Amino acid sequence: MSTEAKNITCPNCGAPQPMDATTCKYCKSPVIISTYTSVAEMPMPLLNKYVNSYKKELAQDNGNIAAHESIAFCYFKLKLYDKAIESFSKAIEEVFDNPDLYFYLAICLLKGKKAFLTPRPVIDQIEEYIQAALSIENKGIYYYFWAYIRYDHHHRKFYNMNPNYQQIYQMAKDAGLSEYDVTELYKILGVERPSCL
Repeated sequence: MSTEAKNITCPNCGAPQPMDATTCKYCKSPVIISTYTSVAEMPMPLLNKYVNSYKKELAQDNGNIAAHESIAFCYFKLKLYDKAIESFSKAIEEVFDNPDLYFYLAICLLKGKKAFLTPRPVIDQIEEYIQAALSIENKGIYYYFWAYIRYDHHHRKFYNMNPNYQQIYQMAKDAGLSEYDVTELYKILGVERPSCL
């Protein structure tokens, strides 16, 4: 019986890479996408090239969690929210201790809309994912996103929730929230920052 080392193909240049490669040793492009920052400035043709490459990887091995995670970020950037949700969910099934997966899945559930326009059952699901992320890692940006949800959906619709958005905003500051994180979050969300946050 022979054991064959699995490789992944670089989505940019097509060179075979070891499964643990994050950057291609030939073209220096990302091989595995594990943050939104990796795709944030990627042009659409290159994103589509990456999506097609990850689709091929998943056709050969649907259990390739790195490919599910990578394609999720690509779909998210392409605003294909339903596909991103499916891919993030698949990645979470196997890697349930990565808080960023829950965080980005929660953002995807907004589907590019303001929280105010999102139905309450979806908001409840978003809050569950934010709390799952917070149970793994106490990050200011997770709290801040939760404060945004509580403000834009609950407060603006006059729901009395505990904790309220001001209390959660304070938790975000206590957890080390940076202005950079806030700016990046609103870029990702595509909405204006409320003056009270």
